[in-house]
Amino acid sequence: MDRFVFLTLDGLSRGAVLAAFALALVLIWRAARIVNFAQGAMAVATAYVAYSVSAATGSYWLGFLAALGAGLLLGAAVDLVVMRFVDHTSPLNPVIVALGLVLLIQAVLGMAYGSEFLPAGTPFSRNPLTVGGVAVLSPYDLFVFAAVAVVVVGLAWTFTRTAVGLRMRAAAFAPEVSRLLGVNVGGMLTLGWALASGVGALAGMLVIPTELGLHPHAMDLVFVSAFTAAVVGGLDSPPGAVVGGLAVGLLLSYVSGYAGSDVTPLAVLVLLLTVLLVRPAGLFAPVAARRV
Repeated sequence: MDRFVFLTLDGLSRGAVLAAFALALVLIWRAARIVNFAQGAMAVATAYVAYSVSAATGSYWLGFLAALGAGLLLGAAVDLVVMRFVDHTSPLNPVIVALGLVLLIQAVLGMAYGSEFLPAGTPFSRNPLTVGGVAVLSPYDLFVFAAVAVVVVGLAWTFTRTAVGLRMRAAAFAPEVSRLLGVNVGGMLTLGWALASGVGALAGMLVIPTELGLHPHAMDLVFVSAFTAAVVGGLDSPPGAVVGGLAVGLLLSYVSGYAGSDVTPLAVLVLLLTVLLVRPAGLFAPVAARRV
């Protein structure tokens, strides 16, 4: 029973990070109808910015803030410099460009920092606290939950309670009508890219210290799990991304704890295929009205 409790709490902690990363994918999809396969590489790039700033200043928090700022700027730059000029008549074109960005970013990071794993520090201890003789969450896990909760609540408030959020939603779902009403659709799209990249940078900063360390390919497997979470919840549903991330995190924890870490990629693949076969749009996707 103690093992089950520990695996559950560990899975929720891992799932919170996956939920944040899946939410970044959902933001891009809702804004531009693009699955940003470069999201993982972009998050790693911002983590390297944090590493450089922390090494120069000796402060984790300055590096953390630098990563978030770099994420916002990188997302806006990708939209303005790259994606804005991609022909969207075919859905494959943005995918190919995003995959090209992955190769470019990883190559540049490899040339600049090398291919060795670099240490990624944490602001709090990762040693689990003990309650009633049972190992539960660590202080760092609590920090992860708090950071992801702030992001989820902040985004929900932005999109439902602010004029900017309403303009972003209108620009995503009805761009032509929004232009006629005076909405700067291009600006809203760039803002969506920036927010998504910023959330991805946060997720990268939270998850990389729990893996082997900082590496140009550090987010590859994390992206696969986060993409699965986004598909499970539904690419059009931010709440679904959160639920999907927690579900995938629990799945990874249970499978690795009881069957071994070698089986976890297969478990994620089975979950992804099952959802695609049963409900391709995702479990929390809105039901489309049937037209006669």
